[in-house]
Amino acid sequence: IKCMEIRIKQFNELDRLELYRIIQLRINVFIVEQNCPYPDLDDKDLVSNHVMLWKGDELIAVTRLVPPGISYPNYASIGRVATHANYRGSGLGKLVMTESIKACEELFLGYNIKISAQAYLVAFYTALGFDKIGEEYLEDNIPHIAMIKHSIQRV
Repeated sequence: IKCMEIRIKQFNELDRLELYRIIQLRINVFIVEQNCPYPDLDDKDLVSNHVMLWKGDELIAVTRLVPPGISYPNYASIGRVATHANYRGSGLGKLVMTESIKACEELFLGYNIKISAQAYLVAFYTALGFDKIGEEYLEDNIPHIAMIKHSIQRV
């Protein structure tokens, strides 16, 4: 995709502008748009890798790759998946997730990936190879469902 750049960095590798844009995008999507006050800064960022899709100096989409044992015992996780409102429906969310899955599989070799998906996005994640597990539940007052993508190589 023209003029797009994927960057994957550990927390301590992020520059100030990258960190600012990540927090800004997450606040705009999760707290402002979804009207969901929640503690975004939960210390998991400090041990995670951050996948960023940039168009010039604009952050389009972001995820964080959480190592096994932090969010879930025995699972790696992809969380804080956010796409800028102006770019939704363009396929860029799928692009950042595809890159995130690939990076997760390389970083956490052999671990399955578990996510807490907003219920309305189940079809999106199913198309990326995730399977629903369990029943729908409320997380920060938003319906979610746990989903797992099985690793290519199991530990």
